[in-house]
Amino acid sequence: MASLTLVRHGQASFLQADYDKLSELGEQQARILGQYWLRTGVVFDQVYHGPACRHLRTSELVAGVYRQAGAPWPEPVTLTELDEYAGIAVVQTFLPQLRETHEEIRLLDIEFRKERDQEASFRIFDRLFQLVVRMWVDEQLHSPEIETWKAFCARVDRALAHIRGAAPRNARIAVFTSGGVIGAAVGAALDLAPQKTLEMSLASRNASYTQFRFSAERFSLASFNNHPHLNDADLLTYR
Repeated sequence: MASLTLVRHGQASFLQADYDKLSELGEQQARILGQYWLRTGVVFDQVYHGPACRHLRTSELVAGVYRQAGAPWPEPVTLTELDEYAGIAVVQTFLPQLRETHEEIRLLDIEFRKERDQEASFRIFDRLFQLVVRMWVDEQLHSPEIETWKAFCARVDRALAHIRGAAPRNARIAVFTSGGVIGAAVGAALDLAPQKTLEMSLASRNASYTQFRFSAERFSLASFNNHPHLNDADLLTYR
């Protein structure tokens, strides 16, 4: 059977003007992943990444470790279908109306806007984000400008079908993407309900990797959220 390794990008710039840029810690996480794979003899036959800058940069940093050591690394292929769901856009689009109808969301938004401590504001926004996104996944929130959760999962399914269809026999494939895509792939492999699929996406660590085995007939989860290379607590991040 072939193997598929989905990598979540290194830490991005959460709640900054350009979220899509890896933080300094995110770049370090990506390099450490490359060093760990090189040290443990991991080799890939094909590499894909999503279209976001954080996907590309994580892929580049891992590739750089290999190439600097003179080790082979495939030329990567970009797949737009590997992009993340529009979580921030979901919050920005629906928050104004939810402030008027949902007391918990209104109070969290007020708390977030008043908070001056960065770490505390991150935690508050994360709670707010999850509340709104869970409602969107449950199809309680609709906008013609926002991709639905079902459409997002269907897009990920198309990407996985493309990758599997283009894979040589027993190929070893790496994909650099986001937590939502990883969650959707796990959901597809385990036939999870939408909210459970979302939970898997939220559990994925930055620069962790999740592994699948597949053939023409099978697509199976082998391991989830691996991060043996991130052996310092300061390297373990979700956002």
